Formats: sequence, C-alpha cells, structure tokens
Amino acid sequence: MPQAGLSRAARILVALSIAFGLSYIPVLGLSWSSDIGTVWKGAGVALLAVAAAVEARGRDGWLLASMLALGALGDVLLEIAGLTAGALAFMAAHIVAITLYLANRRPALAPSQLILALAVVPLGTFIAWSLPADRAQAGGVGLYALFVAAMAGAAWASRFPRLRTGIGAMMFLVSDLLIFARMGAFEGAIWIGTAIWLLYYLGQLLIFLGVARSLTASIGG
Repeated sequence: MPQAGLSRAARILVALSIAFGLSYIPVLGLSWSSDIGTVWKGAGVALLAVAAAVEARGRDGWLLASMLALGALGDVLLEIAGLTAGALAFMAAHIVAITLYLANRRPALAPSQLILALAVVPLGTFIAWSLPADRAQAGGVGLYALFVAAMAGAAWASRFPRLRTGIGAMMFLVSDLLIFARMGAFEGAIWIGTAIWLLYYLGQLLIFLGVARSLTASIGG
C-alpha cells in the first residue's frame, strides 16, 4: 500500500493499522476474550487516526484525525454499547467527513461525476431503507444511511483522489449496506461478516491515504 509522502512515524502507524485491520477476522476465530477482540477491532482505525494526528498541520488534517477517531469509537461502541451508540458515533464521523470534503470541493466536476455524487445520496438511502426484513427498523436505517451516503457523495466530489478517497468512501457505503442486508435477505450468510469488515477497513485506509497524502503534498507545494 503506497505511503509515500508520510512521515516515518505515520508510516509505522499505518503498517501497524494494516496488521490489526487485516488480522481482525482471523482473530475472531480464536478462543480469546471478547475484550481482546474489541480492542483488536478498534485498533485498526484508531491507529490511522493517530497517524492522521501525527501528520496534521492545519484544520483539514485535524478533521481527518477526528473523523477516523470517531470511526474507531464507533467500532468499539458497537461491541460494548450496542448498535445505537455505535451508529451515533459513526454519524458524527460522517458529519466531520462531509465538512472536510465540502471544504475541499473540486473546482469543476464532469456532468457524469456530478450526477454520481448527487445520485448516491437518494439511492444509497433508499436501498438501505428497503433492506431490513423488520420494517420497524427501516426508518432508523434510512436515516443513518442518509449520512453515510452523503459522506460518500461529498468524497466523490472532493479534490482528493477518487482512486483512494472516493473509492474508499464508496466501499464504506457498500459495507454498511451489507450490514443492513444482513438484517434481511442475507441473514445468516457465512461470507457477509468478512465482506463487511474488509470493505469497511480497507475503505477507511484508502480514505486516510488519499486525504493525508493530498494534504501533505499541498503543504509541501
């Protein structure tokens, strides 16, 4: 995974993050305590947040660090406090992310890119709303999905590289849609937990790399 432009300390933190993030699923299969699993889960994105803080040189750098820290908090809260607490932390992370991306809008967007950035919000929200088998959950799911879909659309319209930040944000959205699909048609699918985690973690990693390297290049330039 390219890390050029980052400080040595940040590169070490990213390497540790990758080690925790990619090993989390195998760790779940071990007979360890749930506390170790929770710490392991939170460590992947938490280390990215620390790396972002190490690299931060201004408002945008600290927004990135805050967004990732709130994501790591959400990972942990999902395990120790339940879905609502975790979702609230992630919603806060999405608000911070949207603030970052809108402050770094591309000067101009091709019509097709603008359509995608705008369309992902209603489409992502509607798909999420339609997925839970228990329709009493659909409203809350749709509300949460509005935030994550808006984050993905804002990332796609930002100046940060789409092959990292844009794709990473879309992977984050797909990960959440799979969570909601597990509440319906994909309930019990043996592959879905692994897919959810890898899309989420690798999405966060790509977001970090795209934003952090762009901010570093801007300072260097």
